[in-house]
Amino acid sequence: MTVGAAAIRPPRRPVLEAVGLAKHFGGVTALDDVSLWALAGEVTALVGENGAGKSTLIKCLSGVYQPDAGEIRVDDKPMSFASPLDARLAGIETMYQELGLVEYFDVAMNIFLGREICRPWWQGTLLDRRAMRRRSREVLAGFGITNVDPTTEVRQLSGGQRQGVSIARATAWGARTIIMDEPTAALGVRESERVMEVIRRLRDANLCVLIVSHNIPQVLAVADRIWILRAGRLVAQRLASETNHADIVGHITGMMAT
Repeated sequence: MTVGAAAIRPPRRPVLEAVGLAKHFGGVTALDDVSLWALAGEVTALVGENGAGKSTLIKCLSGVYQPDAGEIRVDDKPMSFASPLDARLAGIETMYQELGLVEYFDVAMNIFLGREICRPWWQGTLLDRRAMRRRSREVLAGFGITNVDPTTEVRQLSGGQRQGVSIARATAWGARTIIMDEPTAALGVRESERVMEVIRRLRDANLCVLIVSHNIPQVLAVADRIWILRAGRLVAQRLASETNHADIVGHITGMMAT
């Protein structure tokens, strides 16, 4: 189905919704009346060419940018995010390609960064590393990430393992919506499949997962619902089970088959 300014209504209440979002940078319109939504228990994909507005949209949803017009809703409640912290407090965690991990900290310290478990001051050592490592191991195992040791420094991990740590950190603090920007970029086939399996586990845990990707075959393999942007506008919504590669690419490029 092709969509215009008003998106097709969801089958149930969305966890996250954008309504008529617009964003301008000087004379450039990055987003033009974009409305879409994402549901709990689904993987929602956002696709489009470079410059289509994908990154601008997720930065609005995650509090990095403030839209010039429109509204963001969480559980049907209008929200205003002045910063990424506001989005996190609303249950939205965003993973960018850079991941934001500290290379010379171990996995547990990265997962607990800014939320460290501390001992009472009279016990001497301030940080309770044992408790953080135990909890990190539980969080990782909960999403099938068993090939990462919480005591290992991040600089020693592969790209796929780093993605796993970043996902664990995003889910460890009660987030209900996980936004991922190109989660398999620069990964090999095997590591990409491992990350995709973790994404499926997030969906099966009834989280709302929104991924941004250029990899259409991967999108079709992991997503339930696909939204397509072109030149800052939303042009189509598809169920992954009811579309194919040619259809998606046709809408991305504006060259739909007749």
